Amino acid sequence: MTETRALTALLDTVPGESRALRRLQIVTADGWEHFLEAASPAQRAWLEAAGFQAKRGRWTLLPENDGTPGTLLAAVESLEDLDSWSALAASLPAGDYALFEALPAAAATRAALGWALGGYAFTRYRKASHARPRLLWPEGADRAAVARAAEATYLVRDLINTPAGDLGPAELAEAAQGLARRYEATCRVIVGETLLEENWPAVHAVGRAASPARAPRLIDLRWGTQGPKVTLVGKGVCFDTGGLDLKPSSGMLLMKKDMGGAAHALGLAQMIMAAELPLQLRVLVPAVENAVSGDSFRPMDVLATRKGLSVEVGNTDAEGRLILCDALAEASEEAPDLLVDMATLTGAARVALGPDLPALFCNDEGLAAELLQAGEAEADPLWRLPLHKPYAAWLDSKVADLNNVSSGPFAGAITAALFLERFVAPGVPWVHLDLFGWNPNDKPGRPKGGADFALRALYRVIAARCGG
Repeated sequence: MTETRALTALLDTVPGESRALRRLQIVTADGWEHFLEAASPAQRAWLEAAGFQAKRGRWTLLPENDGTPGTLLAAVESLEDLDSWSALAASLPAGDYALFEALPAAAATRAALGWALGGYAFTRYRKASHARPRLLWPEGADRAAVARAAEATYLVRDLINTPAGDLGPAELAEAAQGLARRYEATCRVIVGETLLEENWPAVHAVGRAASPARAPRLIDLRWGTQGPKVTLVGKGVCFDTGGLDLKPSSGMLLMKKDMGGAAHALGLAQMIMAAELPLQLRVLVPAVENAVSGDSFRPMDVLATRKGLSVEVGNTDAEGRLILCDALAEASEEAPDLLVDMATLTGAARVALGPDLPALFCNDEGLAAELLQAGEAEADPLWRLPLHKPYAAWLDSKVADLNNVSSGPFAGAITAALFLERFVAPGVPWVHLDLFGWNPNDKPGRPKGGADFALRALYRVIAARCGG
C-alpha cells in the first residue's frame, strides 16, 4: 500500500538500510500536567530549560536518566487532531519514527492520515526542498480509509496546482479517463461542435472561443450498476479570463484554480470507487477555457441551454454557472438519489466565509444536517447559506427566461445557487458547494496552493447512505 505517493511518509516495516527507528512519545495539551508529574526531575529540568510547551507541532528530545538523548517528545492538541499530526510530519527532522505507545483505533487512523497530508508537496516542476520524516503505520489504523482520503486529496491538489498551460480541457479529460481505466469505469468525452449536435449549447457557447486548440468538452464517467444513483458535477473552467468582461490581471492570477470543482468531483469519485461503495456513480464535468477571441460569447447574448430555458448573459465572467446548468439538467433527467455539484463559483462566498469554509446550499433539510455533522466529525467543515427564494426575482430578464447574474450587488453566492436550482428537477436531493479551492497561506497539512474542501465530509455522508 505504501507504494503510492500519498503514503510514502508511512512505513509498513523498517527498511534494512534505514537508521534505527526514533521513538515518538506523544503528549496532548490536556495531558501535559499529568506528563510532567510522571517525568523524572532531570526531564522536568530539561523541558523547563528548553522552554517546551505542549502546543501543536512542538517537539524536543527527552534525556534518559543517564543524560543521553532518548525519546522524542511531541505535542498534539488532541490525539485525533489532524492538523497536529500534519504539523509534526512537516516539522520533524528527516528520519523514521514509531509511536512510543499505541493509540485508540480512531486516533491511529487520524494520526496516519494527518501524517500523510502533512507530507504533501507539489513537485511536478521542482524537486522537494528537503526529505520528509516517515512514520511506521500506527497499530490499529484503518489503512484503506487513510489511503482513500490521502490519495484523493493529493489528486485534487495536484490538479488545481497544475498551470493552465499544462492542464486544459483535454488534459482534464485525460485525468478522468485515467481514473476510469484504474477502476474499470466508462468515460465518454464529447468535444467541440459535437456538443451542439448532442444538445450541450451552454457548454459550447462558453468554451468555443478557445477552439480549436482548447475545444470545450463534456466528460461523462460512469461506474457501478447497482444501488442508489449518485451524480457528481464539477465546474471545469481550466482558465478564466473573464471573457469579454475581462478580469484585471490581479483577478486573473489564480484562475488556473477555476477547475477546482472538477478536481473535487474526480477526487470524490476516486474515494467512492476505491471503497467499492454499492452505488451507481456518474460524474459530469463540463471542461472549458473562458477565453477571448472573435468567437467569444458577449454580454447581453441570449444562450440556449440543455433544459430549454433561455439565459441572457449579464456578465461573461459568470460563466461557471452557464456550463453547470447544462450538466445539472442532464443529471436531473436520471432522477439521482443524490446530486452534488462543486464549483469555485463566486467571490461573494469568499467575502462571506473566507477561504477555509465552503458555502453549502441544499434543498433537503435532512441531507444538509448530515453534511454539517459529517464536516464536524471529519474536521472538514462546511457552512450553510440559504436558498432564499425572494432573491430569485433578481435574476429576471426582459428578453430571456432568466439572467445569469443578479440585477444588484447583494447576495452573489445565493443568487448563483438560485440560478443553478432552476436546472435541478423537483424532488432531486441536491447539494451545491461554492468553494475556494486554494490556500492563501501555509497551514499544517495544507500548504499554500491548491486545496481540497469537504471531500471527507461528502464521502462520509455518501458511504453512510449507501451502507458502506
